[in-house]
Amino acid sequence: MLDLAIIGGGPAGLTAGLYTTRGGLNNVTMFEMGMPGGQITTSSEVENYPGQKEIVTGMALMEDWPEQCKRFGLKHEMNQVMSVTKNDGVFTLKTADGKTQEAKSVLLATGSVPRRAGFKGEDQLFGKGVSTCATCDGFFYKGKEVAVIGGGDTALEEAVYLSKMCSKVYVIHRRDTYRAAPSTIEHMKNADNIEEVTNVDIDEVYGDNMGVTGIKVKSKITGEIRDIPVPGVFVFVGRDVLNDSLKQEDGSFLCETNDAGEIVVDLKMRTNVEGLYAAGDVRIDASKQVVCAAGDGATAAVNIIEYLG
Repeated sequence: MLDLAIIGGGPAGLTAGLYTTRGGLNNVTMFEMGMPGGQITTSSEVENYPGQKEIVTGMALMEDWPEQCKRFGLKHEMNQVMSVTKNDGVFTLKTADGKTQEAKSVLLATGSVPRRAGFKGEDQLFGKGVSTCATCDGFFYKGKEVAVIGGGDTALEEAVYLSKMCSKVYVIHRRDTYRAAPSTIEHMKNADNIEEVTNVDIDEVYGDNMGVTGIKVKSKITGEIRDIPVPGVFVFVGRDVLNDSLKQEDGSFLCETNDAGEIVVDLKMRTNVEGLYAAGDVRIDASKQVVCAAGDGATAAVNIIEYLG
């Protein structure tokens, strides 16, 4: 039986693995479908991680974390946890390969994924010009015009990133104010080839057999439709938490969640189920920053060690 099962291999899960194994737990396994690192590995620029002097990619930032975290005995199982249940004080994890594992405690650190905006043509053209990853797909639009949908930090950061390789970037936002940090907004406004298209709704993204050819937006003020011919549309409108592994057979969750599906925890990262913890983007009120997720993982780990006594 595992002392601790960590579900998710991003900053929260990796840090929890480091702290628990270094803190004396001998049987800790981290379940992660792919290589550890988390969503931050798709980020094009990271310049606000403490102690990191140079601007680096998310991939470069996370490169050494797995090796460091495995130094004290953390095991990595490349598998997807399909469900977690608890009976008689023991957690049972069912994995995608049909096997089960038992654990004394569980930390959910599965993070979140980009949310779909829900406009016409988004699903049909996803992967054919509609993308949620500028780092992954920006190169394909070098020297071309693209559109970025969203008004938060991620949207504006990726717009600036794309502006360095694309001839023009349209930032499309439903309001005339942004939710991003002032410094991020300033960077965006200082880019000569970024045009702001605000106070609009997305009417549709359209294309042909080759992919996206344009996007139509509707002014909230005049109702006028504007047609913007672009081959690439990048969507950054928030994230959805990955909580499916906690769903029970009756459709409820193993622990308390809020209306958005985020896991309710206290300051020690404890859920209302004894022995079950959550850290990082999957929990309520998460700041969705690498340093905060890592802090969550450390906090959870210290309290899991105490819990297991």
